[in-house]
Amino acid sequence: MLKFLNKIIFDPNDFRSVIAACIAGNSQAQHILFKKYFGYAKSICLRYTYSPEEAEEVLNEGFFKVFNNLERYDPEQPFKAWLRTVMVNNAISYFRRNKKHYAARTAFDEIPEPGIADDAVSEITAGEIMQLIHELKPIYKTVFLMYAVDGYSHKEIATMLEINEATVRSQYARARAQLQEVITVHYPELAGQYAMLSF
Repeated sequence: MLKFLNKIIFDPNDFRSVIAACIAGNSQAQHILFKKYFGYAKSICLRYTYSPEEAEEVLNEGFFKVFNNLERYDPEQPFKAWLRTVMVNNAISYFRRNKKHYAARTAFDEIPEPGIADDAVSEITAGEIMQLIHELKPIYKTVFLMYAVDGYSHKEIATMLEINEATVRSQYARARAQLQEVITVHYPELAGQYAMLSF
């Protein structure tokens, strides 16, 4: 990477060169990085929010944090994993800031766990499952996504959401129960006296 007339020269096909240029504040390099990972980052934001507008806000704020913290990224590690962590953390921060707004949403607090066939999940696409997850009570949805989709431990979730670990475990159990109820509503043919669907 060279500076010439205050313009940073970088190779668009060399990822490390692009990262270095982004850190140096090159807007063209930042645009390349943004365009390359826009779809991936937006899919994460859409999971954790309830509208395209909210997702856009979380996405833009997330990329702002990405570009302001790129010097912390270890180039020896996969960039997508680092980006995912930044976006999820930002989505969680957004959730915490908007707890009162989300609390106004109606949802069942206590739901009996229905029986779902073990192979039921194979009859529902990943996209359909994500749509069903959006029907969960906000706190249940957040905890479920963090644990079942993004792989955080109950302890990590408790720290990030600023609640105790026992509450996380309880909310995850309720999230599973509510999701199974939602599945039976949308896919009644999958309900039956079988072992519960595993999440």
